[in-house]
Order: sequence, then structure tokens, then C-alpha cells
Amino acid sequence: MNRQAQAAVMFLVGGAMLHAGTTSLYLRYVKAGLQPLLLAAGAVLIMAALATVWYDLRRYRAARQRKSEGEAHTARGDGHGHGQDDGHVHAHDGGHGDDDGHGHREPRISWLLLLPLFALILVAPPALGSYSALRAGTALQPPLAYPALPSGDPVPLSLVDYAGRAAYGHGHSLGNRKVEITGFVALDHGGTPYLVRMALNCCAADAQPVKVGLSGKLPPVLQPDSWLQVTGTYSARRTKDPVNGGRIPFLDVEEAKPVPTPKDPYDESWNQ
Repeated sequence: MNRQAQAAVMFLVGGAMLHAGTTSLYLRYVKAGLQPLLLAAGAVLIMAALATVWYDLRRYRAARQRKSEGEAHTARGDGHGHGQDDGHVHAHDGGHGDDDGHGHREPRISWLLLLPLFALILVAPPALGSYSALRAGTALQPPLAYPALPSGDPVPLSLVDYAGRAAYGHGHSLGNRKVEITGFVALDHGGTPYLVRMALNCCAADAQPVKVGLSGKLPPVLQPDSWLQVTGTYSARRTKDPVNGGRIPFLDVEEAKPVPTPKDPYDESWNQ
């Protein structure tokens, strides 16, 4: 690519990053805490693109000015000098051809590289769902501590918080309290329903699932990838994840209702 094409690509990439960072679209790619870095990177790319265009225009104008001065000098020379000057000027013109960006042309098909950028701007990809969750082992780890539960009935907890208390704390910190957790539905090959949240370290590329098995009063029909808000109590039942052998606790469901997909579909609380 020539410099103009490089500047165009940098500008579009920077614009796409700013577009994603100023809307909720960035949450499909990276964790919320990285928003300032994403915006800064987009701004730097746009400034670099503008600086590249400005530098290239200056270089082009300087080349045109040198060419004009060479032609004027040739016009003032005699016949013998004119021939020598012509050769000199033509040599310089050949050199400036590349500077002006006319030495050779890149194939137009290379501009198809911009299509993924337009897709990034115009099409919001879906968050990772049940397909990815069932093909990856649980990321659940023993919690460092079990803070006291907040007041209220039921107690709203993140799925990761409940899973840690149930799987490694054996429910002692939960007691008989009702809890309320939210996640999307995944059904394994045997039809066992799980409530899942994908946990992030950095970005969607390293997302791993945390799973909670569901038992008790379940809806007659469960659609994979649909989001549910589930209210229930601790269950001593647990199983092993078939992918990595990790612990999967269960929740004894008393009520389940569908909810819209949250603004941030990923759960970051497991590594904070």
C-alpha cells in the first residue's frame, strides 16, 4: 500500500475504535475497564493518519516545486546546456514519480481489506453463548473470601459469586437464604440445563464460562442462549465439568423468568 492507503486504513481503524469505545459495542470485545485505553488508541491512530496525509502533501508540493524550478532553469539554458539539463531534469522527474505516488499502482483489490472495518462499524457481533460455553471448561476458582451477604430477600448475587460459595464454601455462607442470579441458558448433550456467564481476563478472545446447574421448578421449555433471572436456594448437588473436570454447583430453582440480554453480557467479577 502507498502512504495514502495506509493513512486511510489507520483513520478507519481509529474511527472504528472510537465508535466502539463511545458506545456499548466495545463490551462485545474487551472488558469495561479497558474503555479508556481503547479510546486513547483510536485517537492516536486518527492523529497518525492525519499526520501521514499532511506529511505526504508537503512532500508532494516540494517535489512539484523542485520540478518547476528545474524546468525554469532548463528554459534559460543554451542548446548544449539544454540537452544536459533535460537529462538532469528527467532523472529527477523519475525520482519524483515515486514521491508523488505515481511510480506504480497497487492492485485495487487490496482495498477489500477495508471490508472487515466496515463490518466492525456497521454490524455488532453477538456475545459468546452456549456453543462456546459447552466446549470450554469452567473457569471457576476458589474465592479468596466469603463476604457477608447483603440484606434483602432474595439476595442478588453474581453468578460467579454464587458458584464460588456453593462449590467451594459448601453453601455455609449462603445458609437458607434465597439468592437471585442471572445468566444465559446452555443445555448439555444429556439435556441438563446450566445457567452460564462468560468470564473475562482481558477480552472476548480469552473468555471462559462459569456454569451453575439448575434443578427444581424449571420452565417447561428452555431455549439455549436465552437469558434468565433465577431465584432459588443452595443445593448440595454438584457435578464435574466434562471438559476440564472443574466443579459445577447447582441451584434449586423456585422461580425463573426471562430477561433481556444485559448491556454487558460478560462477567468480570471472578478475577477482580
